[in-house]
This record gives sequence, C-alpha cells and structure tokens, in this order.
Amino acid sequence: MPYRIAHPDIELENSISEIWDQRVQKNASMFNGKKFRYGGHTLCKRDGSQQDFHVCLHLGLTDYRTFVGTNLNPLWEKFLVPSEDDLIQCQHTSCPLGNGAILETSDKKIVVLQRSYNVGEFPGHVVFPGGHPEPEEVGAASHQMGERLTNSEHNNSKVSQEMFDSIIREVVEEIGVPVTSLSNPLFIGISRRVLNVRPAAFFFIKCNIESKEIQRLYAGAKDGYESTQLYTVSLIELENMASKMPGCHQGGFALYKLMLEAMKNI
Repeated sequence: MPYRIAHPDIELENSISEIWDQRVQKNASMFNGKKFRYGGHTLCKRDGSQQDFHVCLHLGLTDYRTFVGTNLNPLWEKFLVPSEDDLIQCQHTSCPLGNGAILETSDKKIVVLQRSYNVGEFPGHVVFPGGHPEPEEVGAASHQMGERLTNSEHNNSKVSQEMFDSIIREVVEEIGVPVTSLSNPLFIGISRRVLNVRPAAFFFIKCNIESKEIQRLYAGAKDGYESTQLYTVSLIELENMASKMPGCHQGGFALYKLMLEAMKNI
C-alpha cells in the first residue's frame, strides 16, 4: 500500500500538526516538502525473460510534515499496527523513502559525515551522505499526479531514474565533488531502522578522487551547512563507527558488507 492510511484515533492524528508546529517554532529553518512514500517492493521479471529480475519499488506520496508528525512523533509507536507484515505495521506512518551513498574514494576509503546540530534527524551523528529522492523532479506534486505517474511505463521510468539521479545530487551537493568524478550508482538495498521505522535506499558509488582532495572540495560544498565534518575512513574504522550511526545507516553498512561478500563470488 503506497499511500498512508489515517489513524482511527482522532487525537493521535491531530497530534501530527501539533508536533510539526512545535518543531517549526524551535527550528525556523525547517520546511515542508513532498517526499516519496515507501510502500514495499517486489522482484519482477524483465519482459520475456525467465531469469533476468529487477527490483520494483511501490511508491506513493507523503510530505516532511507528516513524517515529523508520525515517524518522529514522541508517540510514534502508537501509530504502528501490531503485525508481522512490515507494510501493515507501518500503514499509519509517513515512511518517506530516504537515500544514502556508500561513497568509495580512489584510495579505497569510505566517506562519512558528521551531521549538523541544525538538521531535523539525528543531529550530530555520523552518517553516510544522502537525503531524499524528490517527487517534484518528476512532476509528482500531488496524489493525483503521483497516481498518473505510476500508470505508464514512461513515467515509471522517470521515477526510477530519479532514484539514481537523486543520490548523485546529494553526493555532489553535500561533499562538493564534481558529478563527472562519480560512477553510476549501484542500488544495494533498502534498510528500515527499528527506531521510528524510517526506510532508506542505499547505493554504492565510486569516486575517482583521492581522500585528501575530497577534504579540500568539501570546504566548498553547496549543502556543507548540513554537516560539520567529513571523514574518509577504512573498512575497519567504519566497522567501529557504524554502531553510533542511525539504525537505517547501520543497515546501509550491513548492505555494503553483503555487497562485498557477493562480489567475492563473481
């Protein structure tokens, strides 16, 4: 189910706008915006193929306000439905699909950022670069437009491309590296953290620039204000840092390790 179902408890549902208003009063830089809502995935066969599969994401629309008022609500667990089915459990929450990049430098280091204390989620934490794919980039500004987008192969292709384009944008804007230095992103999976049931799509990207030069470029990053420090770390160092990351980024690291194991068998 790609679209959120309102919670039957009216008081709980009304708390969404109350929580949002409180957060905006405390942080004037916060603003609302449309996001893709993660509604599950399936493995689909490509046309006429019996063995060539691809991942199909089921996406609807939500917004940052609803995310703050449901997933980030102090009462967020009350929005959950007791169910073993992940999608039923989260049907009353916003669940915007975030993204994250495992960015490997030319000298085989991984780039991580320390988040600013001004951001809405996990201020001060160490994270992989990332953000969100943007519905407005593909003309999906309302539920009606979102439904039309999913009703044609051409529009599905636009949404799919935005999944890849958006993570490149995030890396360029947060790190300051040129787009020409980056490989095509490899989708490695989706992680949903236990706290706040927040989903994020993770990608592996290679950068043909060394660590020291990336540090220099970071000083001029367009969205450098979202973080306070950039680190380039080895796999062993990342292993030690991962436990301090938000859960969805811990999941991203786990997906990266699964990718490394899978590549050994190729």
